[in-house]
Amino acid sequence: MSHVMVVAVIFVLTVVMIMSGRGGGNFYVAALVLSGVAMHAASTTSQFILLASALMGAVVFGKARTLSWPLVLFFGGVTASLAFFGGFFAHRFGGTTLKIVLSVLLFIAGAAMLFPEKQGKKTAVSRPGFWNIRKGGDLYVVNLWLALPLAMATGFFSGMVGISGGSFLVPLMVVGCGVPMRTAVGTASAMLAATALTGFAGNALHGGFVPELAVPCGAVALVGGLIGGKIALKTKPLILKNISGILTIIAAIFMLANALSGR
Repeated sequence: MSHVMVVAVIFVLTVVMIMSGRGGGNFYVAALVLSGVAMHAASTTSQFILLASALMGAVVFGKARTLSWPLVLFFGGVTASLAFFGGFFAHRFGGTTLKIVLSVLLFIAGAAMLFPEKQGKKTAVSRPGFWNIRKGGDLYVVNLWLALPLAMATGFFSGMVGISGGSFLVPLMVVGCGVPMRTAVGTASAMLAATALTGFAGNALHGGFVPELAVPCGAVALVGGLIGGKIALKTKPLILKNISGILTIIAAIFMLANALSGR
């Protein structure tokens, strides 16, 4: 696949993924690997693309006031810290191993997105380990006993395989914390920028950054993040969530087949 085609695919993916609050790192890595890019280079390039698209998405959602800064700081800080270590230690694993890990994560993420949404608790919880957050007329409760370890695992594996982590963070916020879908989408975009930055830094320390491919992909990701963010504010997130779930499962199957073929 030529660089022009890869850049075009990245642009389309960026628009769709930012619309649903999922940075699209899983798709970026799959597209890059299937086009012939080495796994480690694909992971590093994916994090660079994620950084560009997530920053633009955060700007759009921030202006629309559809994100929660307390959640951004909490989840963003945890996932970003662990993403650095995931990216740093990624070189210790072979490309095939990382592809298999990515395919499993993709399948789990896709299946999670297809589950129907459930409303979170509407009453405050005063027990230790529960964080009550109010935003406008909404109240959502963060179960730190569940959210913290899941956020840590998401950050580590996101940095290791070059994905955004949004496919896990959005369901965690909506199902586990009762965060409204639109707020979760906006919050995830801001968090993904932090995770992508540290994950990119960790991967880049061991090389794998290809400027002639990453720079044009990052440029179209900025435009795609802007367009995707604006469309998201006018579209029902549930529809995009179901579409993304199906596409993620398909990407998982293709990635697993690629790994098992030894390519």
